[in-house]
Amino acid sequence: MDKTRTIQRPATVRDFAEHKRKGEKIVVMTAYDALFGRLVDESGVDAILVGDSVGTAVMGYPSTLPVTLDHMIYHASAVRRGVERALVIIDMPFLSYQASVESAVLNCGRAIQETGVAAVKVEGGSPYMLDTVNALVRTGIPVMAHIGFTPQSVNTIGGPRVQGREEEGAERLIGEAKGLEEAGAFSIVLELVPARVSARITAAVGVPTIGIGAGPECDGQVLVLPDVLGLNDTFEPKFLKRYAEMARDVRSALGDWARDVRSGAYPDAEHSF
Repeated sequence: MDKTRTIQRPATVRDFAEHKRKGEKIVVMTAYDALFGRLVDESGVDAILVGDSVGTAVMGYPSTLPVTLDHMIYHASAVRRGVERALVIIDMPFLSYQASVESAVLNCGRAIQETGVAAVKVEGGSPYMLDTVNALVRTGIPVMAHIGFTPQSVNTIGGPRVQGREEEGAERLIGEAKGLEEAGAFSIVLELVPARVSARITAAVGVPTIGIGAGPECDGQVLVLPDVLGLNDTFEPKFLKRYAEMARDVRSALGDWARDVRSGAYPDAEHSF
């Protein structure tokens, strides 16, 4: 476990602000079930995002769009049962907050009530989204915002594309980040944003930025758990660094087990009652 963090009590959104104030990098990782929720929590991360990436990482969908609110509540509830210390955030899925401000408040409130997580994450920085974020915060629901490449808009954007390469796009992202801070978001995810632009955004806002494919100047980083562990060994984006090769280990272990079963070597006397 990472011993550099001294906080042993359950984390809160206020800790995000404190980490930025002190210049401490914020560590965020995804999880989708109680077992990995516990293991990720015990590793010492600051926050666990129950991402709608569950759709592509676990459920086998080609995008996050088929993921429903019921799916997210199921997975977030499981993760929360495994976590004692880290801040747990639920990713609100497509159509759970875009239709109206009122439906966003109701759906986000339901997610908080039924899972026990501490905060929600929503995508986008349009004027409508600023109103939505402000309404959620006024209701008492902490909000992590998300700009840059927003996966729920993949059909509009035309695939995973770096956002803000040109100056006009960079200025738009900076404006969105400032608006989201003013609306009350406690942090902002920057996805697929050039490092130089992420640095400008991070300097322009007082809330922490959490990068994924957005360079080293963000206040923290988030990655998808199966990607980091090498379980999803067919996914190789430029920004990903694998810290294990678990797909290889899983295939090897299960192959060994299958051979032992077929040969009669398992179970032996040691593993029998």
